[in-house]
Amino acid sequence: MFKPISTDKAPAAIGPYSQAVDVGDHIFISGQIPLDPTTQSFVSEHVEDQAKQVMKNIGAILNEAGLSYKHIAKANIYLDNIDDFAVVNEVYASYLSEPYPARAAVEVGKLPKGAKVEIEAIAVKE
Repeated sequence: MFKPISTDKAPAAIGPYSQAVDVGDHIFISGQIPLDPTTQSFVSEHVEDQAKQVMKNIGAILNEAGLSYKHIAKANIYLDNIDDFAVVNEVYASYLSEPYPARAAVEVGKLPKGAKVEIEAIAVKE
Protein backbone atom coordinates (compact mmCIF):
# COMPACT_ATOMS: atom_id res chain seq x y z
CA MET A 1 0.00 0.00 0.00
CA PHE A 2 1.07 3.54 -0.57
CA LYS A 3 -0.03 6.95 0.60
CA PRO A 4 -0.12 9.89 -1.81
CA ILE A 5 1.77 13.05 -0.85
CA SER A 6 0.51 16.40 -2.05
CA THR A 7 1.37 20.02 -1.36
CA ASP A 8 0.24 23.30 -2.85
CA LYS A 9 3.87 24.48 -2.60
CA ALA A 10 4.66 22.36 -5.68
CA PRO A 11 2.79 22.31 -9.01
CA ALA A 12 -0.42 20.32 -9.14
CA ALA A 13 -0.24 17.10 -11.12
CA ILE A 14 -1.06 17.67 -14.80
CA GLY A 15 -2.22 14.09 -15.31
CA PRO A 16 -3.36 10.97 -13.50
CA TYR A 17 -0.49 10.76 -11.00
CA SER A 18 0.46 11.88 -7.50
CA GLN A 19 3.16 14.44 -6.79
CA ALA A 20 4.73 11.67 -4.73
CA VAL A 21 3.81 8.46 -2.96
CA ASP A 22 4.96 7.19 0.41
CA VAL A 23 5.70 3.47 0.29
CA GLY A 24 7.08 2.32 3.63
CA ASP A 25 10.59 3.71 3.94
CA HIS A 26 10.62 5.25 0.47
CA ILE A 27 9.14 8.39 -1.08
CA PHE A 28 8.81 8.23 -4.87
CA ILE A 29 8.65 11.76 -6.29
CA SER A 30 7.10 12.12 -9.72
CA GLY A 31 9.02 13.98 -12.40
CA GLN A 32 8.93 17.69 -11.67
CA ILE A 33 9.02 20.31 -14.40
CA PRO A 34 9.71 24.02 -13.84
CA LEU A 35 6.18 25.16 -13.12
CA ASP A 36 5.55 27.84 -10.53
CA PRO A 37 3.08 26.23 -8.10
CA THR A 38 0.97 29.40 -7.91
CA THR A 39 0.57 30.10 -11.61
CA GLN A 40 1.21 26.62 -13.09
CA SER A 41 3.38 28.46 -15.67
CA PHE A 42 7.08 28.20 -16.43
CA VAL A 43 9.25 30.44 -14.29
CA SER A 44 11.52 31.23 -17.25
CA GLU A 45 12.68 29.95 -20.61
CA HIS A 46 16.29 29.75 -19.31
CA VAL A 47 17.45 26.26 -18.36
CA GLU A 48 19.24 27.47 -15.20
CA ASP A 49 16.06 29.09 -13.85
CA GLN A 50 14.06 26.03 -14.84
CA ALA A 51 16.45 23.69 -13.02
CA LYS A 52 16.24 25.84 -9.86
CA GLN A 53 12.43 25.73 -9.94
CA VAL A 54 12.44 21.97 -10.44
CA MET A 55 14.68 21.55 -7.38
CA LYS A 56 12.46 23.91 -5.36
CA ASN A 57 9.42 21.83 -6.33
CA ILE A 58 11.19 18.65 -5.24
CA GLY A 59 12.17 20.36 -1.99
CA ALA A 60 8.56 21.35 -1.28
CA ILE A 61 7.41 17.76 -1.78
CA LEU A 62 10.21 16.43 0.40
CA ASN A 63 9.27 18.97 3.07
CA GLU A 64 5.63 17.85 2.95
CA ALA A 65 6.88 14.30 3.61
CA GLY A 66 8.98 15.53 6.55
CA LEU A 67 12.23 15.04 4.63
CA SER A 68 14.93 17.13 2.96
CA TYR A 69 17.28 16.92 -0.01
CA LYS A 70 19.70 14.82 2.08
CA HIS A 71 17.14 11.98 1.95
CA ILE A 72 17.33 11.64 -1.85
CA ALA A 73 18.91 8.29 -2.72
CA LYS A 74 18.32 8.27 -6.49
CA ALA A 75 17.43 10.87 -9.10
CA ASN A 76 16.81 10.83 -12.82
CA ILE A 77 17.35 13.98 -14.85
CA TYR A 78 15.70 14.37 -18.24
CA LEU A 79 16.94 17.11 -20.57
CA ASP A 80 15.56 18.25 -23.88
CA ASN A 81 19.15 19.14 -24.86
CA ILE A 82 22.15 17.30 -23.39
CA ASP A 83 24.23 20.43 -24.06
CA ASP A 84 22.46 21.88 -20.98
CA PHE A 85 23.93 19.13 -18.78
CA ALA A 86 26.69 21.26 -17.21
CA VAL A 87 24.32 24.08 -16.23
CA VAL A 88 21.70 21.72 -14.81
CA ASN A 89 24.39 19.69 -13.04
CA GLU A 90 25.68 22.83 -11.32
CA VAL A 91 22.20 23.81 -10.11
CA TYR A 92 21.43 20.24 -9.02
CA ALA A 93 24.67 20.02 -7.03
CA SER A 94 23.95 23.32 -5.24
CA TYR A 95 20.92 21.75 -3.53
CA LEU A 96 22.73 18.59 -2.40
CA SER A 97 25.69 17.53 -0.30
CA GLU A 98 27.88 14.47 -0.06
CA PRO A 99 27.24 11.65 -0.15
CA TYR A 100 25.44 12.51 -3.39
CA PRO A 101 22.53 10.38 -4.60
CA ALA A 102 22.86 7.87 -7.40
CA ARG A 103 21.75 9.52 -10.63
CA ALA A 104 21.18 9.24 -14.33
CA ALA A 105 20.91 12.10 -16.83
CA VAL A 106 19.62 11.62 -20.35
CA GLU A 107 18.47 13.65 -23.33
CA VAL A 108 14.91 12.97 -24.39
CA GLY A 109 12.92 14.02 -27.45
CA LYS A 110 10.44 16.26 -25.66
CA LEU A 111 9.33 17.00 -22.12
CA PRO A 112 5.83 17.89 -20.88
CA LYS A 113 4.69 21.40 -21.80
CA GLY A 114 8.00 22.00 -23.59
CA ALA A 115 10.11 22.05 -20.42
CA LYS A 116 13.89 22.04 -20.78
CA VAL A 117 14.45 19.86 -17.69
CA GLU A 118 12.52 17.34 -15.59
CA ILE A 119 13.78 15.56 -12.48
CA GLU A 120 12.28 12.64 -10.56
CA ALA A 121 13.65 11.32 -7.28
CA ILE A 122 13.44 8.56 -4.74
CA ALA A 123 14.01 9.50 -1.10
CA VAL A 124 14.60 7.18 1.82
CA LYS A 125 13.41 7.89 5.34
CA GLU A 126 16.01 7.64 8.11
